[in-house]
Amino acid sequence: MSIRLRLALQFGSILAVTLLLFALAIYFATQQSRRMLFTQTLFKRTLVVGHAYVAGQEDHSDAGEEAAYRRYLRQLYRTLPDEEGRVYDAANRLVFREGQGAAKPVPTAWLADVRRTGRDVLEPETNYHETVGLLYHDARLGPLVVVASSVDEDSRQQLGQLRQLLAIGLLAALAVMGAGSWIFAGQALRPLRRMVQEVDGITATDLSQRLTLADGSTDEIGRLAQRFNRLLDRLEAAFAGQRTFVRDASHELRTPLTALIGELEVALLQAERPPAEYRRVLQSTLDSSRQLNELTNGLLQIARASDDPSQVPMADVRLDELLLQAHEQLLRRHPTCRVDLNFGENDDAGSFTMRGNEALLLSAMLNILDNACKFSASAGGTVAATLTRSRRHLRLLVTDEGPGLSAADLQQVFVPFFRATTARAVPGHGIGLPLAARIMALHGGTVRVESELGRGTQVWLEWPVKA
Repeated sequence: MSIRLRLALQFGSILAVTLLLFALAIYFATQQSRRMLFTQTLFKRTLVVGHAYVAGQEDHSDAGEEAAYRRYLRQLYRTLPDEEGRVYDAANRLVFREGQGAAKPVPTAWLADVRRTGRDVLEPETNYHETVGLLYHDARLGPLVVVASSVDEDSRQQLGQLRQLLAIGLLAALAVMGAGSWIFAGQALRPLRRMVQEVDGITATDLSQRLTLADGSTDEIGRLAQRFNRLLDRLEAAFAGQRTFVRDASHELRTPLTALIGELEVALLQAERPPAEYRRVLQSTLDSSRQLNELTNGLLQIARASDDPSQVPMADVRLDELLLQAHEQLLRRHPTCRVDLNFGENDDAGSFTMRGNEALLLSAMLNILDNACKFSASAGGTVAATLTRSRRHLRLLVTDEGPGLSAADLQQVFVPFFRATTARAVPGHGIGLPLAARIMALHGGTVRVESELGRGTQVWLEWPVKA
């Protein structure tokens, strides 16, 4: 079932139920009102019958009794259909009756109720017929019970016409509501149909297209289009980054593999070579293999740092201890590099504790320190690493005395495999800073780099402190 049909049916059903309840309320309210009016009319008839009976008794003749009854009856608007009037004396004997047909006996207990309460209804209106009783007081004849009954033909006809009118009106309203619901649902879903057509034209090879936004569209469909366009922006950026990453990774992987293959092919060209030549070939292939291994490990770490944070195991980690571990591993890589460590003025042993993944945080620190050592070694400078804590942040500042970066290169230092102009002569693959940035983002932190040509580079790693 389409959304348009479902909306039309739901909207039509709600209105249909509402109109049906409204029609039933009108009908039953009208029915109750007419019942009360008819009951009051019958009680007025009992007064007429009582007056007629008492006046007839004063004339002491049957002819006078009937004439008096007719005289009082003419005072009313008209005679009711199947009207019947009776009078019962103090001994509950029927002393007067006016009407057609056989007299239906009245229960004695009900007559006693009428004498006690003053008025009562014997038969609530059933099939528009009703019987009421009234206590009529006369000084000479004593308390009399006057009974009147009739059929409410006016209500029968008018309620029948009302039922017919309500039924026809309800059917007509349902037809109009059905057509209107279908039209309005179609108009409401028109932007969605346009969005579906535009989405069908968006493919993985062309993510530059965007959904059309109506002018001033602030409804739910407009916000949906805006969110979808933002999703396309992220997907386009992710696809572009993936293509760039695959292209650059393929290029970087191809370099050591080409060197390995070339050295081995050259070694196999001659049947016999001196041992020194074989040693040189083996050393060259070993260096290329190590370079390939470092590059592969870096790519795996980038992929791991891009995982869902909820899937990365976290524990309490002390950044000061990680910095000492990174310093120890760094000295094994660069024995001649001088690194000065500074832990600020915090005396609390747990002041540098945070939630994180120890292996990833160690990799981020080691990459930053490794870059600083490589660039400072060429200039004979010193690397300084300062770990501090403020009220809101944990901060690691790594400063080197290398050649620095230009403003143009500084804008691209977080692009994987990017090598600055001043770094072309230094061994590396251009994945240290991008990897550190992703690891920091995984932990809710940031990486900031400042540098000038000839004045070294400063790198800040900052983590938020959670209360």
